[in-house]
Amino acid sequence: MSGISPIHSSPTRRRTARRLMARHWALAALAAFTLAATPAATATASVVAPDAVVPLATAHRSPFSCGKTFYANNWSGGHNPSGSIDWQSYDGDAVGGENVRATAAGTATFDDEGSTSYGKWVQIVHSDGTRTRYAHLATMVRAPGQTMSVSRGTVIGTVGSTGGSSAPHLHYEQRSSSGVVDTSPTVDGVTVSLGQKKAVTSTNGCGGSSNPYTPQEVCGSAFSVIDSAALGSVGRTYLLYNASNGNNCVVTLKSTNLGTPTAVSAFLEPQGASRTTDSGNFSYYAGPVKRSAPGTCVKWGGSVGGTAYTSPFEHCG
Repeated sequence: MSGISPIHSSPTRRRTARRLMARHWALAALAAFTLAATPAATATASVVAPDAVVPLATAHRSPFSCGKTFYANNWSGGHNPSGSIDWQSYDGDAVGGENVRATAAGTATFDDEGSTSYGKWVQIVHSDGTRTRYAHLATMVRAPGQTMSVSRGTVIGTVGSTGGSSAPHLHYEQRSSSGVVDTSPTVDGVTVSLGQKKAVTSTNGCGGSSNPYTPQEVCGSAFSVIDSAALGSVGRTYLLYNASNGNNCVVTLKSTNLGTPTAVSAFLEPQGASRTTDSGNFSYYAGPVKRSAPGTCVKWGGSVGGTAYTSPFEHCG
């Protein structure tokens, strides 16, 4: 038996050895009984050292728009905290001013450290308790102290150089649920270990109908979708209503060429009034077009490329 050496000596010592062996098996049986009586969650729990780095279960995409390539620099020697990524310009494409997107879904909290530390920054807590941080932002889509639910790809701000930064870049961290920084974070399937610098091309929001925005995100959380119309396979236009103030809102979301500016429009026309239109070459959506029309019929619609929809006057309540 492992851990017990064979005893080769007198009969008295052999009897002592047998008693010790019997005691050993009794203790082993008691331990097995105790383990069987322990709840499964406790019995199967593993002990992790407080400072151990546990690989994150949540899969992350690049924090930039589909097709964008930037350097992920996990530089060592004075970078705080160690293991965080500085996203930097690549091949003449300046990172400053780029939209910053959630690398995975979760709840985002917005903060501002002013001219120190992270400056304007966002933390997203994901479904498994892990966290990502995005710092030195030029702008944020919510005010400091506010929170919002985000999908992977939701825009949370733009790249800047606020706080303790000397040039535009995005400071990015992946942390465990206990706050430990992953020193070898993985984005879009590329692991960037401490001391490495790699070019990473984003697949965040690429393909199909995976527009990172929702109609409510564009119009505002007080609005609810009351109607929509498909624009073939290239997008959908939505009519929303805010019951608290009688405002309508129209937005058109693309489902193709995401991240690339193409022709998109949205319009809203209360009966007996002029039409308001938002049109141009946009990467993800047109709108929001808002008009006050309580108790008034409205005509609404939009287009993506050459595919358009125009409603009759309706929703008159």
